[in-house]
Amino acid sequence: MPNNQEQFKDLLRTNGLKVTYQRIAILEVLSNRPGEHLTAEEIYDLVKAEYPDIGLATVYRTIQLLSDLNLIDKLNLDDGYVRYEIGRKNREECHHHHHLICLECGNIYAFQDDLLENLEERIKETLGFEVEDHEVKLYGHCKECINEKA
Repeated sequence: MPNNQEQFKDLLRTNGLKVTYQRIAILEVLSNRPGEHLTAEEIYDLVKAEYPDIGLATVYRTIQLLSDLNLIDKLNLDDGYVRYEIGRKNREECHHHHHLICLECGNIYAFQDDLLENLEERIKETLGFEVEDHEVKLYGHCKECINEKA
């Protein structure tokens, strides 16, 4: 995906980073799998398939660097793993990004909506506190698991 590669190169340069194949490969893996919420090990396996000489430590260091710069998002979905997804292009879009977690099968679904807009406005009006971001995790049962039980 040359178009994505050029965007990622520009993104890295804009953030003062050297363009390396490791950084591009990790950004591409996450970009090509929206909504998958990959662990570092899963990212490593996918990158290693294309670049067999890459090491796990390099992937961990690169993920940490990209996460620190908010180029990728770090997620804790309470399943014992730290997961990653491509960073949102702007904070407003990120602000509306929530997760639905099935207690039965463990599947994770991204949900795009700002559920707390009214609450945030009320907090600002009553307390003078301006919310910059929030994370919502909703736990329940997905449609497939509900249908299996029926």
